[in-house]
Amino acid sequence: MTKLVHKLYIFTLIAITVTVFSLLFVYGLNYYSTPITERHFHAQNDLLKPTGLIGHGIGIAGSLLMIIGVFGYMARKRFRSLSRIGALKYFLEFHIFLCTLGPILVLYHTTFKFGGIVAVSFWSMVAVVLSGIIGRFIYLQIPRTIQGRELSLSDLAGAEDELYAELQDNYKVNYEIIAQINIALSDSESKQTGNFILRIINRFSFERKLLKQVRKELKTQQLNGKDYRKVVKLFKSKIILNRRIAWLSTMQNFLRYWHVAHLPFALIMLVIMIVHIIVAVLFGYKWIF
Repeated sequence: MTKLVHKLYIFTLIAITVTVFSLLFVYGLNYYSTPITERHFHAQNDLLKPTGLIGHGIGIAGSLLMIIGVFGYMARKRFRSLSRIGALKYFLEFHIFLCTLGPILVLYHTTFKFGGIVAVSFWSMVAVVLSGIIGRFIYLQIPRTIQGRELSLSDLAGAEDELYAELQDNYKVNYEIIAQINIALSDSESKQTGNFILRIINRFSFERKLLKQVRKELKTQQLNGKDYRKVVKLFKSKIILNRRIAWLSTMQNFLRYWHVAHLPFALIMLVIMIVHIIVAVLFGYKWIF
């Protein structure tokens, strides 16, 4: 998958999620904002209630999307025979898409009314989504190949050397600028204090300021517009690479702990959801079939 195709792929997934959320929000706003005790008399009740044509349908669709998202990604990670289907990175992105759109549909299925054992499943789903966002951030901090393999410190050091060579050999960037950036990055890491969340915030703030300084320094170089943008991009890659090298072991440990928290919530959500579906079927709650 080329970069352009990948961007279109991500844009399409985001567009579908936003569109579905917006359409359901606009269509059902009046109904969902009506007090629960008065919804029975609302004109849209037969369509949007949890057992209604739309309400029941989006509940089924949301459940299927989450089941496919969870077990599809787990299968891709664990079965070597599926490794030829596509890069793990793309499966992860599709897993995130399904496990974001699915909960949105389930949320509208509940008509924002939570109670009983289903509430445990719903809040477990919320915990899964929130922990998934955190996990995605941690995952992105660990550099990988396009196939999803983690890079070692030696791999990262090699990538850093290639960046240096490209900056100096291809664009003749003044070595003093590179040295200043290296010193700033080294000093920043040694001065980091406080808890890790505060360090993350400070690091990203520092990187924005450093990149602004890089742009200012590069304006003194004789670079045309295209080369200037390319060099800025290379320095940005250098700064990000330095951060990933510094955080590599920490993020790897966080990812291991994260799995311990994320998986139980996902299992609780799925088990209660399946029980809920079985009970609904036994009590005769059927959709269009």
